[in-house]
Amino acid sequence: MNLQARITPSVTDQIPLFFVVMTSVLQIAGHKTAFGNATWQETHPTATHTAPPVQQLLAAGATVVGKTHMDELAYSLNGENVHYGTPVNVAAPGRIPGGSSSGSAAAVAAQQADIGLGSDTGGSVRVPASYCGLFGIRPTHGRISLEHARPLAPSFDTVGWFTRDPSLLQKVGQVLLSNPASATIKFKPRWLVAKDAFALAQHETSEAIYETLSNEKFSAVKATLGDPTELDIAAGLESEGLGKLELWMDVFRITQAYEIWQTHGAWITHHSPNFGPGTFDRFKMASGITEAEFTTADAQRQLIKQHMDQLLGTDGVLALPTAPGPAVKINTPASQLNDWRRSLLSLTCIAGLAVLPQVRHQMIAGKCESHR
Repeated sequence: MNLQARITPSVTDQIPLFFVVMTSVLQIAGHKTAFGNATWQETHPTATHTAPPVQQLLAAGATVVGKTHMDELAYSLNGENVHYGTPVNVAAPGRIPGGSSSGSAAAVAAQQADIGLGSDTGGSVRVPASYCGLFGIRPTHGRISLEHARPLAPSFDTVGWFTRDPSLLQKVGQVLLSNPASATIKFKPRWLVAKDAFALAQHETSEAIYETLSNEKFSAVKATLGDPTELDIAAGLESEGLGKLELWMDVFRITQAYEIWQTHGAWITHHSPNFGPGTFDRFKMASGITEAEFTTADAQRQLIKQHMDQLLGTDGVLALPTAPGPAVKINTPASQLNDWRRSLLSLTCIAGLAVLPQVRHQMIAGKCESHR
């Protein structure tokens, strides 16, 4: 974490005395934005503007204390960076912190900061929040300005944040989403549980979540939402050849990769940066996605979005696991990581494809037993 980037608050005190860290996706005037890669930092100038979300938090009274490590160009969900190392996951020592917003999550989990800012394209806030035992949110796409932020796949990119407690998560939302503190829900939500998503998780993970949902401490949630309705969310697209969430993941993989290469392909071709193994493989894959493949996948994406809009309406709240299970161990073989990534993206792709927000809720207190 670069403590040279400390920036003091400006005017108000909506969130006074809270310390903020941010991944090197967001620009701060007068500082370089490494974007997780040494060649990127060398070939891009010092920022002349500060990203709006950072400005908003500063104006609300927070203090930015540093910029943190991240995965290369945000194209990973692991948090292992060949150039800068792996931030320590204090919630699960010896295991990855998740990415791409790895440093921000690790710093908040280690109580080095109160708020962590990061980007979320395919799960880069939600996954580190899950692995590090934090609250985290991916807002609705387009809800928070991405001006002066480094892009990955623009139609999926969002700015999200981490905290250790839900009240601060809400306070940050009131600043970044410009929502009044008095805003209340004026309807009774429908609580839906995605059975097909839980089927992708490890048995122990699904069992722990279901046990928590049945706990007496969750009674207040039930009083608000009522009894849940279980359903297979992908089943409604069976006739379109999209009846499994794993197929949705393929739609996400193709549309995201095509956008990524359109965004960064020219720079990569010109500078030949030294990428780590997994990141190198993904950029190589992205370079081979054809426009015809993208067009087909993008049409399928629109079907998924329409389906989710109809399923949720204006009152649906969908519960699903953020990840298949606890964080994997550091230096897990690439073949195992690739299998894990497919399962993970089958869960995280839902919000991105449907342009929906998602909150990672810390329901189970303490360290997960399966971390040990």
